[in-house]
Amino acid sequence: MNSNQQTNYPALYTLITVFFFWGFIAAGNSIFIPFCKSYFSLDQFQSQLVDFAFYTAYYIGALLLFALGDRSGKDIVGTWGYKKSIVYGLLFSALGAGAMIVAVEASVYYGMLVGLFIVALGFSLQQTAANPFAILLGDPKTGASRVNLGGGINSFGTTIGPIVVALALFGTAATVSDEQIKALALNKVVTLYICVGLLFVAAAALFYFSKKVPAGVVTEPIEKANKALRTLVIMTLLLAACFVPIFRTYQNDVINLDVQAVADLEAYRMRFLLLALAVVIFGVLFSYRSAKVNANGWGAMQYPQLVLGMLAIFVYVGVEVAIGSNLGELLKLEEFGKLQSSDIAPYISMYWGSLMIGRWAGAISVFNLKGMAKTMALIFIPLVAFGIILGVNIISGKDMKPLYWYVVCVLLQVIAFFISKDKPARTLMVFGLFGLSAMLIGLFSTGTVAIYAFLSGGLACSIMWPAIFSLSIIGLGKYTSQGSAFLIMMILGGGIIPPIQGKLSDIIGIHQSYIVSVLCFAYLTLFAVLVKGLLKKQHIDVDSIEVEGSH
Repeated sequence: MNSNQQTNYPALYTLITVFFFWGFIAAGNSIFIPFCKSYFSLDQFQSQLVDFAFYTAYYIGALLLFALGDRSGKDIVGTWGYKKSIVYGLLFSALGAGAMIVAVEASVYYGMLVGLFIVALGFSLQQTAANPFAILLGDPKTGASRVNLGGGINSFGTTIGPIVVALALFGTAATVSDEQIKALALNKVVTLYICVGLLFVAAAALFYFSKKVPAGVVTEPIEKANKALRTLVIMTLLLAACFVPIFRTYQNDVINLDVQAVADLEAYRMRFLLLALAVVIFGVLFSYRSAKVNANGWGAMQYPQLVLGMLAIFVYVGVEVAIGSNLGELLKLEEFGKLQSSDIAPYISMYWGSLMIGRWAGAISVFNLKGMAKTMALIFIPLVAFGIILGVNIISGKDMKPLYWYVVCVLLQVIAFFISKDKPARTLMVFGLFGLSAMLIGLFSTGTVAIYAFLSGGLACSIMWPAIFSLSIIGLGKYTSQGSAFLIMMILGGGIIPPIQGKLSDIIGIHQSYIVSVLCFAYLTLFAVLVKGLLKKQHIDVDSIEVEGSH
């Protein structure tokens, strides 16, 4: 591609609409979860199945694409063309919205999960195509800035999503008690998903009929990894075997069980959840160990930075989702304000908005600002983003006074950016420690301090995806594309870790369950340390790595 190629802005602006959809729906789930818990009388684990359905779909979608590509020897998405792939993904998500409407009309919770699963399958295809497509739409040297623009729009979607979904569920800014939720009509949820479905179809039509959007066909062959594929399929079957016994226990009547019997049942469920976690960890590590003995058939799995990075992406997505998804239940506690489900939207919006704050600040580096200009931008941009979050919530009728002093946490994040110095390993370690410290403060305190600490998890997570991604695929050579596919699969963490925290909450309490987040940030910090040493052994200059990518 000509390095002087002009950016195709009409196509780029069309493309970034899908980035908004990903953020809008994913963050909206954090409001949907406590609502479903009250409306359908679920325990915390069952409510977290919203995340299980949504993020497991990303994994299944990426695995199917990888399997088809491995079988044909071609990049399936590239062969279809990025344009057609996004159209297919949008139409599939529209089908999921239709399934959601049917399930809501029938008031069937598990039907809603199926609908969300189908929506996210479409997202999986869209995301696989959208990031490389953004790079293709102009000079490769400025590809990172286009991807980061998509990331900024995605983050704006995560800020808006909770507000819109809360209005759809509860109707007004007035408080609705959890007891009153069961009597609510779901017609507004139907209306919401009709609108979402129509937007998916409209976006698909916009892509399909736009002459400004190129086909984006790429016919490069891909490296085969049949042994890695076989291992991933076995892992998938084992994960299914772990969750089936848990689901079966919910089909039985447990009302008449005594306290000890209930405790034994919860311990039984927790064992299978931990077994599912072990399947992922040991499956990935087994692949690497086998690849070191004989690399033939394992592809990118032979690289230690990728294997550790796969686990880091798994943990990162898991903790990012788990903090937000369990936050609504935490805020119901008396020591955390005793809020009703209808009152948590500002906090959920601020949590997901915290990712926007960090991503906007992280995108400053692509503008090559120097000296005082860069310093002022690093201070000013996060504060502007914080003001936007406050503004959109205030416009929607929410009281944001309890969150005004959260600006202190934003300023702490600004300091973390200065310490990081745009170096990916250093950035990941600093923000890992930031997240670890925040979770420990939240775990050992209550009230406003703890709430701010848990919300700060969003600030810590905000820049982790591009840092982990860049550190994981550097040095992979011809296996770079395949390594990227493996990393995308590990979005599965968003479907495994939140249910684990949900079940732990059922056993020891929602506040104490945030120990899960502590452990996740501890691993992310450890990964930053380990990967720097691994890359130095491979004579790769860690500080020269360009951070790019969007989630």
